[in-house]
Parts: sequence; C-alpha cells; structure tokens
Amino acid sequence: MPQPLKDVYNEEFLRQFSVKVHDVYDAFDIEQFIAKVMDHTWNELALKERMRRITEILRGHLPNRYEDSMDILFAIDEECVGFPYLFFPDFVAVYGQAEEHWELSMKALERFTIRSSAEFAVRPFLQRDPEKMMSQMVQWSKHSNEHVRRLASEGCRPRLPWGEALSMFKEDPSLVLDVLEILKNDSSLYVRKSVANNLNDISKDHPMVVLEIVRRWKGVHLNTDWILRHGCRTLIRKADPVVMSLFGYAETIGATPLITHASLVVEPTVLKIGESCELRYEVCMREGESARIRTEYGIDFVKARGQTSRKIFLLSDKTVSGGVQLSGTRTHRWSNLTTRRHYPGQHRIVLLVNGCEVAHSVLELVTNNNGRLRE
Repeated sequence: MPQPLKDVYNEEFLRQFSVKVHDVYDAFDIEQFIAKVMDHTWNELALKERMRRITEILRGHLPNRYEDSMDILFAIDEECVGFPYLFFPDFVAVYGQAEEHWELSMKALERFTIRSSAEFAVRPFLQRDPEKMMSQMVQWSKHSNEHVRRLASEGCRPRLPWGEALSMFKEDPSLVLDVLEILKNDSSLYVRKSVANNLNDISKDHPMVVLEIVRRWKGVHLNTDWILRHGCRTLIRKADPVVMSLFGYAETIGATPLITHASLVVEPTVLKIGESCELRYEVCMREGESARIRTEYGIDFVKARGQTSRKIFLLSDKTVSGGVQLSGTRTHRWSNLTTRRHYPGQHRIVLLVNGCEVAHSVLELVTNNNGRLRE
C-alpha cells in the first residue's frame, strides 16, 4: 500500500531542513524545533496541517523581524526544491500580509514558486486585495521564467484543487481573463495546461463567457487551440451543442442520423463490489464525409439513498471516415475508491457518441455472500 503523502514530512526531512537553517543562522535550535513540530498531535495531522505546523513553529525559531526571517530563507531556498518545501511560500502567506511587507513578499513568492509552488500562497493576498494582487499577476504573466508565468494563471484559478475557492472570481472572472489573454499562446506546455485549467474552472460558472473566448481565440495559434480544447473539456463532456459545433463534432444531418447502428454488451451482468466487468461496444458511422466523433460510456452509479449519479468515461475522440465501424473493449473495475463508493443495485451503463445515447445495458451490483459490502 502506498505511503501517505503527508509522511514526506518526517523527522529525517525536518532534521535535514533544520541543518540547512542552522548553517546560516546558528541561533536556530534544531532539537527544539523538531520536538515542537512533531508533538503528541503530529500523527493526527493531515498533509496541509503538517505543512502549516512547520510554518508556525518555524516562525517562532527565526528572528522576530519578518525581513530578517526572509533573509534566512533566501539564503537556503536554492537548496530547498520540490513539493515538501511548500511551507516557504506558506510562510509568506501567513506572515507577509502587512502593507509594509508587500514588495518583499512579492519578491519571495516569485523566488519560491520557482523552487516549489506559490499557487496556494497567493490566494490570501487575492482575497485581501484582488485588484492589487491581480496587477502583480499581470506582471508575472510576462516573466521570462515559466514557473512564474504559470503562477500568474494557476494562483487565480477560481476553483483550484486543494486551494480555497475564490468566490469573487467565480462571480466575475474579468480580472482573471486579463492574465489569460496574455498567456493564451505561451510557449510552455506547463503554462498552457494552467491556462486551460483556469478556463475550465471559469466554464463551470460562466459557460457563455468561455464560449465567447473560444470564438475570439480559435485559429489564432496552435498553442491557443490546444488551450481552448482542453479548457472546454467540461462543456464537451456535457455535450453543450454550441461548443460541440465550435470544435467540429459531427451532428445529425436532416433525417440521416450520425450513427446507423450501435451496441453495448456488458459481461458479466451480475457481479460483486470489488470485481470487474468487460464492456464491448460497436458503432457504425453513416456513409459520406469524415466526421469528428467522441465516444464515451457513462454509468448511472447507485448512491447510498438509492438515487443515481452519472459518471462519464472517455473511450475515443477522433475523426473517422464515413461508413466506418468502430469497436473495442474496456475493463471497468468496481472497487471502492476514496472518491467513489459503490452500492448494490441496478446500474445503467450507456454508450454515448457526441453526447447522445446510442446504446445501453444494465449491470446488477450485489454484496458478497455474508451481506457485507466488499471493499
């Protein structure tokens, strides 16, 4: 079983970090720092709670002046690279909010994001003064370093995973769009992925705004087209008719359906939670011109109270010749996950082409022999 991510913060890591600090600040008490971080509550703390604990205890073991503390972190930050050092920008977010610290804190976030990431740390600054912080993000969007440019986009995502939601940008994304406009054909895939994810976030609250962006940006640059397609993935999964048309997905023409024949077979049709089934599908395209089709399967998962919730899984997304027959198999596991728990009952499984249901089958999920849900 994989080790929990929070275990990256262990005694060995803390000691290695403490030695780095002590090398440039001999008043740093290594043993006391480790003891206070890893107190009797340590084992109960989740990943982000451990990170914040390190931030808070570190503050008490560095000089009182924020500027002096930052000098120490600046002296070692080039040696502190990677995910575990997210507490460097977190230190800025917690203790660098005062107006007199603005320039120093911005310098620190710019430096630290290159070593780890400041995408979470900028959000308290955005909450406090969105316009001022977004002005800084515009500057960063023009930076020569791709990590800093990515921060300009990733930090202002309205729905950043693991980060606090930015309700003001969920309501009005205008300031965010100013940054994305600058980055819309960035040379770095790392940055383009962030821009696309930001657009996808915005599409969940303002689909019409994103559709208008697609109309303006589409065809400007190959990099921009990639961003738009990835950024509209939620709208595409929902088979929004406007976005499907914008991206060239085929539609029914007059009385001629897109699909002339389709089938979906599920085996076995009864299985226990934790087991797997095989899906076999076949789709026949109409004769004529080539067409862009997106083939998916959806499962109406039975929930705890008997209601259902559909989850969509991609099979293929490509341009095919008229009259072609597409077929394939897919194994689907019914094991419980941290993000999805399975419950017994009839699960409807559908085959979708460009968002339209073309075939379906039913699978019965049951408990094991002793009546307990199999994990």
